[in-house]
Amino acid sequence: MSGDTIGGLLPSIEPSDKSSISETPELSPGDADDEDEQGFAPVLKNRNFLTLWAGQVFSQLSDKVYLVLMIALIESRFQAEGQTISGWVSSIMIAFTIPAVLFGSIAGVFVDRWSKKTVLVATNLLRGALVFVLPPLLWVSRDWTTVQNLPVGFGIMLGITFLVSTLTQFFAPAEQSAIPLIVERRHLLSANSLYTTTMMASVIIGFAVGEPLLALADTLFGQLGGFAGVGKEVLVGGGYAIAGFLLLVLKTGEKSKTIVVDGVELPAEEPPHVWEDIKDGLRYLGKEAHVRSALIQLVILFSIFAALAVLAVRLAEVIPEIKSSQFGFLLAAGGVGMAAGAALLGTFGQRFAHARLGLYGSIGMSASLIGLAFFYHHLWASLLLIASLGAFASLVGIPMQTTIQQETPEAMRGKVFGLQNNAINIALSLPLVLAGVSETLFGLRAVFLALAALTIAGATLTWYISRTTIFKPGS
Repeated sequence: MSGDTIGGLLPSIEPSDKSSISETPELSPGDADDEDEQGFAPVLKNRNFLTLWAGQVFSQLSDKVYLVLMIALIESRFQAEGQTISGWVSSIMIAFTIPAVLFGSIAGVFVDRWSKKTVLVATNLLRGALVFVLPPLLWVSRDWTTVQNLPVGFGIMLGITFLVSTLTQFFAPAEQSAIPLIVERRHLLSANSLYTTTMMASVIIGFAVGEPLLALADTLFGQLGGFAGVGKEVLVGGGYAIAGFLLLVLKTGEKSKTIVVDGVELPAEEPPHVWEDIKDGLRYLGKEAHVRSALIQLVILFSIFAALAVLAVRLAEVIPEIKSSQFGFLLAAGGVGMAAGAALLGTFGQRFAHARLGLYGSIGMSASLIGLAFFYHHLWASLLLIASLGAFASLVGIPMQTTIQQETPEAMRGKVFGLQNNAINIALSLPLVLAGVSETLFGLRAVFLALAALTIAGATLTWYISRTTIFKPGS
């Protein structure tokens, strides 16, 4: 498709379009009066967004159930009787995390040069293929001797997990970069609200029903005449494959770069200059304060929820009504709150500036964390406060993500989203260590209060930048 619009969509933002970049992300009066243009209705009528959304559903669910699959395979094949599973699972998690830290920014560089649709389709199909080949590889290696006390089959699982996670690093920035290509600028908040709702639902569903779902897949696949015990891999690999095939019909409207040789247009395949492109992305973030502040708030947000994932175990331990092993109920409350907040934001959020939403959300998150600091011994109070924490977090995360999408030129989106993924993955990793140590040294109340202070600090920075860059005289 040629031209600057996609089925009537707004033109993509070019670096020279400074008026578009600096404007406040609020609806114009004409937009606000048009009821049909508010809420989720416009994006749900967008066939390309529905295609991308459907692909996201299958891909996200497969991602979450994949980790449950790894645990099931460890239990059935490698864990000895009376042996703890923690060491095995930790190894899988490390194999899943390393590519996120190593390749997040690099993947973004390539995504900027490649077709977003091609990346979305290929990464899903390749992840599906990797899961499909797992059963025959484990069967072939079942009698092989161990290497450095590590079963060869488990080494294969680590290798496949590493490759699946590496492909995910390409999928994530391609997906984020594709959303502004197929959704009008004014509807990005609703689109990101649906995206976040789906992501949180996949976390809850994937981890909550992953185990019975895998067992059901094994049973059904065996009844259909398939090999016993491989239904789990068919389910997960099939989810990735379905996502890939669905995305084949996606139309992003991307224009391929061409050069003219003797009057004939030929594709211009400029190889990426990885480090220079990463530096280019960093320079862009250094220059664009609004995008940089949104990224800082996202990093703070993910740090808080990573810390909460660790603190939830201790929280469950000190709440009389539940056992420490039931900490998942507390995390699920946060997911439910975030999904509810995202749904409300997608319906009504277009009426407010993104910086204002982020400020309100940060104040609400701080109030929830302060409440947890004083009422963490009470089950229902903790559940309500964690749910409200998730709801207010959606007021921070979704507008900030939308701001980055709106204000980053198309040619820079892969680099910026790659750097964002890197920063967020680091933000998810550090609190896993720091939160537990801090809780041991200072107690739950002090940690929750410190997290509340961190939230307010991030909100204050973003609000200050939004005031000075948007409303500054002469800007």
